[in-house]
Amino acid sequence: MSTVKGSHILLRHRDNPALSTFEGYIKDGGFKTWKQVVTRMTPEAVVNEVFDSGLRGRGGAGFPTGLKWRFIDKNNWPHYVVVNADESEPGTFKDREIMESNPWQFLEGVMLTAYAVNANVAYIYLRGEFWMLAAELDKQIARLRKEKLLGMKLFGTDYELELHTHLGAGAYICGEETALLESLEGKLGQPRLRPPFPPSFGLYGKPTIVNNVETLANVPLIIEKGAKWYRKFGTEKSPGTKIFSLSGRVAKPGNYELPLGTTYGDLIMTHGGGIPEGRKIKAIMSAGASSTLIVADDKALATPMDYESVPALGAQLGSASIIVIDETVDLKWLVDKTVHFFNHESCGKCTPCREGTYWMNNITQRILHGEAEQKDVDLLKDVAMNMKGKCLCALGEFATEAVVSSIERFPKDFKIKAGAKTIAGELKVMHD
Repeated sequence: MSTVKGSHILLRHRDNPALSTFEGYIKDGGFKTWKQVVTRMTPEAVVNEVFDSGLRGRGGAGFPTGLKWRFIDKNNWPHYVVVNADESEPGTFKDREIMESNPWQFLEGVMLTAYAVNANVAYIYLRGEFWMLAAELDKQIARLRKEKLLGMKLFGTDYELELHTHLGAGAYICGEETALLESLEGKLGQPRLRPPFPPSFGLYGKPTIVNNVETLANVPLIIEKGAKWYRKFGTEKSPGTKIFSLSGRVAKPGNYELPLGTTYGDLIMTHGGGIPEGRKIKAIMSAGASSTLIVADDKALATPMDYESVPALGAQLGSASIIVIDETVDLKWLVDKTVHFFNHESCGKCTPCREGTYWMNNITQRILHGEAEQKDVDLLKDVAMNMKGKCLCALGEFATEAVVSSIERFPKDFKIKAGAKTIAGELKVMHD
């Protein structure tokens, strides 16, 4: 039986470093669940167990995983599984640690998912910068074939499965699941118009389940130990643990696996060691660059980090990539950084995002260099508000989050003084 110490379900290698090796993972009971599932369980039974566990997608949306699996079109074949390992969100670095240090549990999760949805082929789509990681995964997949854990007639049954890795070209937009599928097919990585959704029309026009790395790494222990065991962690509506990628102005940045429902204050002040040099916390971004800025008051710090509680702060938990902002950070600088990123990464397919990110970047540059008037701040917000709800995919929406929330919640940072000198030089020294 697999060992679980404390709250570590996904980062078990921190308690047992040997899990990073095939021999160590086998010694800990690895792939026993895989064999038992293929030889003794129906695909429906696997789907039902994951559904009952309450596991929600860890890529950002928090959609119930088992429910997504149930949506797959059973009248159209073949089925595919595609793993979203395009970890491109600034401030997010959880999936990389799983794939580097606990790869066998992740791979077993991919395999179990493929069996659950009657797929015989699964693809792991990695961001282009993960080329060394892709090479290691290829070696590990080859080892699984050698050990007859992949391939034809698995364990004497009629089931067969193959895994493949695929490298993107470093485009943030390919983290959006339909743009990822387009890229995987060899096309330009741009989002598709939805519906139809991937469970009915995905890779090569066939039913496809797309899940995040962290999501699938949960599956082996859910199937081995059961849905009731998994629900001992987290909250009723947000069960399990979550890896919180903590960065920014915090003493101890890093990945922290904690039960969903842990408060922001506990993560930042207790686990993260608080703010360096005794400075005050100003704001929190809870989903990387795609975040609405949360005012870091007592209410926010006492708020549980789960999919139901965070919206009360006017934000979303998202990928739980927590960026801490202290009192020394000028939000004009921060907004310029986020807008520049989204302008650079916009695929250009839809006009609101293509033009909106360009003009927001143009305005934030004027503000940052002291060339703007107060009406330019109003114009910046107006452009952002006119993008909301009008873009083909979420990138355009994400590009507006920091802009609107910063202007509304931190108005002092956006007061333009008449005749003010440029602040760009000072901010360059502070932040570059």
